[in-house]
Amino acid sequence: MVQAGEKNRAASVGRPRVFMTGASGGMGMASLKQMLPDVGDKFDLVVLVRDSEKNRAEMAPFEGTPGLEVVWGDLDDNDAVRRCLLSTSLVLHIAAFVSPAADYYPEKAMHVNFGGTKRLVDAIHELGQDETTAFVYIGTVAETGDRMPPIHWGRVGDPIKPSVFDYYAVSKVAAERYVIESGLARWASLRQTGIIGPAMVQIRDAIQFHNCLFNVLEYCSDRDSGRAMAHLAEYDAAGTLDPSFWCHIYNIGGGEPCRVSTIGMYRKLYGELGFTSLDPVVDNKFVATRNFHGQYYLDSDKLENYLHFRGDSMQYFYDEYLKAMGPAAIGFARFLCRIPGGQRLMGSIIKESTFDALLDAEHGTRHFIQAGMDDRIDAYWGSRAAWEALPGKVSDMPEFTDWEHVVHIDHGYDESKPEEELSLEDVRGAAEFRGGKLLSTQMRTGDWRGKLRFRCAFGHEFEASPRLVLEGGHWCSVCEAKSWNYGARAKVDPFFAQVWNPLHSPDEMREYPKEC
Repeated sequence: MVQAGEKNRAASVGRPRVFMTGASGGMGMASLKQMLPDVGDKFDLVVLVRDSEKNRAEMAPFEGTPGLEVVWGDLDDNDAVRRCLLSTSLVLHIAAFVSPAADYYPEKAMHVNFGGTKRLVDAIHELGQDETTAFVYIGTVAETGDRMPPIHWGRVGDPIKPSVFDYYAVSKVAAERYVIESGLARWASLRQTGIIGPAMVQIRDAIQFHNCLFNVLEYCSDRDSGRAMAHLAEYDAAGTLDPSFWCHIYNIGGGEPCRVSTIGMYRKLYGELGFTSLDPVVDNKFVATRNFHGQYYLDSDKLENYLHFRGDSMQYFYDEYLKAMGPAAIGFARFLCRIPGGQRLMGSIIKESTFDALLDAEHGTRHFIQAGMDDRIDAYWGSRAAWEALPGKVSDMPEFTDWEHVVHIDHGYDESKPEEELSLEDVRGAAEFRGGKLLSTQMRTGDWRGKLRFRCAFGHEFEASPRLVLEGGHWCSVCEAKSWNYGARAKVDPFFAQVWNPLHSPDEMREYPKEC
């Protein structure tokens, strides 16, 4: 079913048409709000929204907006998808089934995130719009997985390495691979980081204890993410977007003001409540020490230079956090934390009212330990022995402080060469650095799009473009789909070993089969 905005189409002759998925989600709604001043003026906008009472209520304020068309349906509805895509100049594919929900339903995550992306790309081909419709895919920082110190600085082209059991990341890796190899004339993959804003404040799930204390993230706000999409649509419609933007992968990040460690963020947030130490409120034994995701970006300025979207810092999140708590709760916490024994009492109140249920839930870290789930224990702490060796207090943990030190990941080819000079020898060397072999014997110099034949160290043969391998950090499609075999891979793949060996012992060889 189509909203009355359909009648606006007759008046939109001459204006570019933008199609956005995920308008009812956090990033999508922020994008819609940022786009509104230009909708019906610089471009028309069609959004595909899953029909539900909640989504109807959220979209109600936008009814009647000139140039806006709302199509009620989802990515499984081929007729709705084709209707949205017809004569569209730009697709902003934001919709996704995200964590933590994706962790509970791996098959749904794959169906929505990979399947939905595939259906969109295939429909563009079927409509014969390969050359005219640009496709922007929103990926995720989770594609490169755990980048704990000392390898906490990263960039596009580093190894794809979804954390174990992270099916959201697995589904997004598969979808990004499909987009890069789609053959569309204009595409881009933007790997979104953690999004700060009111929605992040409201998260109540065991996943918060998967985020390691000495992990890092270069966050981006919901407002800045929406501004990036709005500017992309505006610049593309006006013809002012630099053509060099297309057919590349980017990291979305807020820059230096949005870089923070988890322990630094906790100290700021709980400090606002009057805690002088994390010991009373954070149980160190039940916070994972590895296997999450995040990094500081060496290259997030690239996207900023194209889209000029940054405006927020971590203070935005801290303000939203305190706003959600309310002055009465904050005042009570600060009062209690000032009296003798008050911090311990306040910590107990927080744990009993919120944390205990999360720790004991299906994906709770305390549940992993108490239920003897060795695969989870190995993934999140290294081993039961490593978990048992953890100090009980956060204050007794060895403190990492060298946040500015950068360990550069070698991508296995001469990145200083102009793209048009990329040769068969360059790709051959990169394949060998990945423990594999280039089987193709011919390649047009400077061709980053044409698929070549490779063999990985485990004997799997696959096709991939230089763009996918060298810039995307992807490698064997069979290995990506089958399991997390990271210990074995690091033994034979020097490229991958750079992001595995610094964080793992040589005897960590457990292979984790993937459910889907």
